[in-house]
Formats: sequence, structure tokens, C-alpha cells
Amino acid sequence: MTEAIRIIGIDPGLQRTGWGIIESLGNSLKFIDSGTVTSTAKFDLASRLRELHDGLVEVIHTNMPQEAAVENTFSNANPASTLKLGQARGIAMLVPALSGLPVEEYAPNQVKKSVIGVGHGDKKQIAMMVKVLMPRAQFSTEDAADALAIAICHAHMRKARRLEKRFASA
Repeated sequence: MTEAIRIIGIDPGLQRTGWGIIESLGNSLKFIDSGTVTSTAKFDLASRLRELHDGLVEVIHTNMPQEAAVENTFSNANPASTLKLGQARGIAMLVPALSGLPVEEYAPNQVKKSVIGVGHGDKKQIAMMVKVLMPRAQFSTEDAADALAIAICHAHMRKARRLEKRFASA
């Protein structure tokens, strides 16, 4: 029997970065922890990015995930907001990479399709389905629920990639 894989899902944002930790074993998903790392709006950009960095370092150190999944950035109407979100996403990818974790990226519609069955849906639907898939899941923000959804998406996609490799080598 294979061992459980601990996955951290990260929903990047400059103000709030959600994170969720699950374990995946076969078809079983187990909730471990979730939360939100916040940055102080009155601080300069570099200080805010450091707050996100330090918070994610602590989460990874405490929970010891083996793989990471991060949601892709989408474009906003405001180019400055998109750029800041991209910088926060860079932190969300860098921290697990520096910890030696493989990092995968998923588009928002891919996460939604994986969790709610369609590529479009609102945050309430995502939170509801996370609770259906993992009844013991606890999250205090939509960002944490989204991060758990990202981790769930990765758990589903890693199985598909394993099957693809198995058939490619056959």
C-alpha cells in the first residue's frame, strides 16, 4: 500500500493568502489544517511580501507537506493590482520551492472543475463542496477554503499524471 501524501494548497493574494493542508491516500482525502496569512495594508510592498513569506515558511515548517499546489494568477482590470497579485503568487511558489517541495500550478477553472464539477462557480459553492469531500474540514475564510480546493485538485491531478506515466511506459 502506498503512503499518504501531504499536500499544501495555496491561494495567493497580497492582502490574504489562503493555505490548506490535506493528506491523500488512494481515493481518500483527509483534512489536516487550514488558515490565512495576512499582510498589513499600511506597510510598503516589500514588507507585505515578507509577511507573506514568513507566514508561509511557518506553515510549511509546522505541517511538513510533501507537495505544493498554487493557483494561477488571473488578470484584473487594474494592471497594478494584477502585478501585485503576481508578486504575492511569486512568494507562494518560492516558499515551498525553497523548502524542497515540488510545486504545481492550476488555473482557477481547473480547480473549480475538479472540486465542483464545472469550470465556473462561486466561492460559496467551493466551500460547500470542500465540506462534502472532507466533512471534518475547517476554514475561517474563503481564501482558506479555496486553498483546500487547490490541494484537492492537485490530489486528483497527481493520480491522473501517475496513470499517464504508467501507460506511456507500457
